[in-house]
Amino acid sequence: MTELYPMLFAPVLKDYIWGGRRLEQLGRPLPPGIIAESWEIAAHEDGTTAVTNGRYAGHLLTDVQAELGLDLIGTNCAWAQARGKFPLLIKLLDANRALSVQVHPDDGYALAHEGNELGKTEMWVVLEAKPGAQVQLGVKAGTTPELFRQGIEEGNLEPYLHYVPVQAGDHICVPAGTLHAIMDGILIAEIQQNSNTTYRVYDWNRVGADGKARPLHVDKALDVINFNQVEPSLCPAELIGGVNGLSRSLLCRNDYFVTERVEMAAGAAFEGNCNGRSLEIWGVLSGEVMVNGVGLTAVQFALLPAAMGTFTLTASNPSLLLRTYMEAT
Repeated sequence: MTELYPMLFAPVLKDYIWGGRRLEQLGRPLPPGIIAESWEIAAHEDGTTAVTNGRYAGHLLTDVQAELGLDLIGTNCAWAQARGKFPLLIKLLDANRALSVQVHPDDGYALAHEGNELGKTEMWVVLEAKPGAQVQLGVKAGTTPELFRQGIEEGNLEPYLHYVPVQAGDHICVPAGTLHAIMDGILIAEIQQNSNTTYRVYDWNRVGADGKARPLHVDKALDVINFNQVEPSLCPAELIGGVNGLSRSLLCRNDYFVTERVEMAAGAAFEGNCNGRSLEIWGVLSGEVMVNGVGLTAVQFALLPAAMGTFTLTASNPSLLLRTYMEAT
């Protein structure tokens, strides 16, 4: 088998109406105009990233998966391989304006209503946030599907929307079925299932660049919103390990991925093994690291193929990273 290595990618940019220009601060060269999202590691029909280093440089991630299969994504993701899917999608988001109030389906609903699309469980890490920034998450106490639909029809959902204040460093776990909206003034790293299905229920009564209101998806949204998710709060990180200048904290664990925050002092090292069960995706949020001879700086993500074998990640200076992998289900 061809020797595997940490893979880097050229991002795919999206120009949704709520974006801005702040992704330039993260080292993304931007074309003129509004840029909302940078898809960092993606293998979706709406956007696929290409490898920029090593043997697979210039190859789309979809083509790399077609060649390597489970050696790329791991036996824990055999379900995704069977559906011809890469399991994850990694993004950076610049919420210069508020995103729509929306919800994502789970796998079962997506399969029944959206062809071979996956559901969408996701999580966010706040990179920057203006003073007073917040996200909309879940519903207020007393909200029923009937009242919610009435609010949509009247163009006034505010009485039913719950908000949570956020600041840089916070993380938010967003299971499928969660009513949510990222509000303005926030820069976010997002880890999610590989899906682009969004059911929009409220768009702040605004219009798009064409002067028309963007479509809503009310019936599907009401099918999948979890109205039992009443006034949720942020979950704290859980310390799971720390030794020799390295600290690991669990941020989110669900059926589709596990994400850890890894803090490393200068010179600290992380020893790992991609033993065939799961790929690993490492994102550097601050600092600089080397992993098996490949350098990563902030903000940058690398994919470590599942069958790559042992790896050593060493911090050149104090560094903050995200580590994502898939457990057996």
